[in-house]
Amino acid sequence: MATPTLSEARLQGGADIGSRPVMFNFRSGKDRFRCLWRSPRIMATSPPLRVLCLAGFRQSERGFREKTGALRKALRGRAELVCLSGPHPVADAAGPEGAGPDPGPCPPEEQPRGWWFSKQEADVFSALEEPTVCRGLEEALGTVAQALSKLGPFDGILGFSQGAALAALVCALGQAGDPRFPLLRFIILVSGFCPRGLGLKEAILQGPLSLPSLHVFGDTDRVIPCQESMQLCSRFAGAIALTHSGGHFIPAAAPQRQAYLQFLDQFAE
Repeated sequence: MATPTLSEARLQGGADIGSRPVMFNFRSGKDRFRCLWRSPRIMATSPPLRVLCLAGFRQSERGFREKTGALRKALRGRAELVCLSGPHPVADAAGPEGAGPDPGPCPPEEQPRGWWFSKQEADVFSALEEPTVCRGLEEALGTVAQALSKLGPFDGILGFSQGAALAALVCALGQAGDPRFPLLRFIILVSGFCPRGLGLKEAILQGPLSLPSLHVFGDTDRVIPCQESMQLCSRFAGAIALTHSGGHFIPAAAPQRQAYLQFLDQFAE
């Protein structure tokens, strides 16, 4: 009888892209790893890839660095993660991605922040409802453009939750020729979703996006259901999807680590 699979992460080609799926199988009991695609070897002298990382709604810059600590350790020597939170301060009870009440004034790097709000009269955001406005979105785009210009160059961009939706929009705008957003080499979207209510910008997301992409999402994510992430995945040609059995977080256990490295190895010089 075959040994039961205790945990499995699935990495496969995105839907509706006309290419053969790429499948990664992981077995936690014996740490088995099987890959159907061969990645290029990384030379010992290759510099780490630089990745701009966009936080989720109501995450502080310091909090996001801590939440990506396991990923940073997993990618040590392969990628340098530069974390960025949104430009807009968020009150303590403004959204589902928060981490509890704010005990009082805090340093700027510990201030919960967001990229944009979905109501005019309140600093709130809902990824699953059609918004009345996208208040603060232009400031968010300006913040990312400034980071790309002043903190770059970057090889790729990573976004989590609302940050993933923004990263996808940045990718679409860059592909459409927006000079603020030079095309990068890859994009990684964790618990991502297609942004709603963006007016003319939403139409840009209708067409296929050509940037190589890795989409990571949990089967039990209650904040951003996996169907939302799958819809975003389908907007990218040749997309790769990595699913896990968890919820709304950035996974970085051994199985996911192998998948991240396999994806990033394509871009090593």
